[in-house]
Amino acid sequence: MHRVVKWLSRMSAVIGGLVLLVLVVLTTLSIIGRELSKLGHAMSDGWLGGLILASGIDEINGSYELTEAGVAFAIFAFFPVCQFYGNHATVDVFTSALPRRALAWLCAFWEIVLALVIVFISLRLYDGMLRYLGNGETTLFLQFPVWWSYAASVGAAIIASLTAVYCAYARVVEAATGRMILPEG
Repeated sequence: MHRVVKWLSRMSAVIGGLVLLVLVVLTTLSIIGRELSKLGHAMSDGWLGGLILASGIDEINGSYELTEAGVAFAIFAFFPVCQFYGNHATVDVFTSALPRRALAWLCAFWEIVLALVIVFISLRLYDGMLRYLGNGETTLFLQFPVWWSYAASVGAAIIASLTAVYCAYARVVEAATGRMILPEG
């Protein structure tokens, strides 16, 4: 199970990273197109401005919608790897002086709380997807169904939930036995 969860969390992060890379390229091209279009309008009296305007260069239609959907997916896609390696932000000013065993149980407690929160968010996300699936709402410019972006995020959230539950279980086992299962963050 450990290897499966590790592989799923890493692949989820890789896919999330690829989506972010595509979004960076998309946003860059859209900004360049928009600025060239502005330049063409500003220089519309000259031959260069006319050439830019005639080329049809402009910002990419629907880039905001794609960015919104892609970033939402990427956030959920990065949760599993962050959870698996225990790299969430922590503040341990008061707990760093605790004995190792007490610290292990405290870590297990918060891992369980975090798992419950991630599962809850995933269920609410799934519920939202079903609502959008039922009402047929589409995005403004590209007219793709809103539930598509929810579905992508739900897929990543399921992996995040599986990873969170596994990590909570592993931290409880670690606290009870003193044997490390998960990598330390």
